[in-house]
Amino acid sequence: MIWVLVLLIGLVAGTLAGVIGFGGTTVLLPILTLMFGPKAAVPIMAIASILGNFSRVVAWWRVINWRAVAAYSVTAVPAAWLGARTMLALDPKILEISLGIFFIAMIPIRRWFAARGFTISLLGLAAAGGIIGYLTGIVANTGPINTPFFLAYGLTRGAFVGTEAMSSLSMFTSKTAAFRSFGALPWDTIVNGLAVGSTLMVGTFLAKRFLQRINEATFRGLIELILLGAGLAMIASGLLW
Repeated sequence: MIWVLVLLIGLVAGTLAGVIGFGGTTVLLPILTLMFGPKAAVPIMAIASILGNFSRVVAWWRVINWRAVAAYSVTAVPAAWLGARTMLALDPKILEISLGIFFIAMIPIRRWFAARGFTISLLGLAAAGGIIGYLTGIVANTGPINTPFFLAYGLTRGAFVGTEAMSSLSMFTSKTAAFRSFGALPWDTIVNGLAVGSTLMVGTFLAKRFLQRINEATFRGLIELILLGAGLAMIASGLLW
């Protein structure tokens, strides 16, 4: 029955992430932590995230901005590997709480950027990739941090979801490879990650039709709502570990 619940929640999480580009981890991580413990939940979520991001890449392949992907990934990939190594050597509790506060703070910051027409260049995306990649290696959920940077680059709706997914796919692949090389990814963890990830993939394609119909104001409103939820969830996760 627990696995049925996990898979149903995974379907909801995949649909949510398919609409706004992130949020799947926020929904799934608490139950995975309860089932497997925090140290196992992070590698499981890394594998599931590969499948979830891959499905979003497939769904929005035609509108992905490949220049943005390249600029972001060139620093994010090695940084994620380093962050995964760091994660295995420290307690990420304080970082989880700090990131949760940061997620919530991003709501007024994003609005401030938008009101002043703030934009970011490819060089700025590369700088963001290095920092976010390292944090992604340490904790399970940094998707919301990507949001203001890709939006400031000028991406929205399907282009935003697909480009962010391709960039995240490179990070999570690096992170998973690091876990495997450091002996933190046994086969049972891989199987659990694939099972959870399959539901994220289904949810992505359920979300595509919905995303095509919503306007940009609704899209940005959903992003802010999930930023708030993600922040509160990470603070709670850090306090409960």
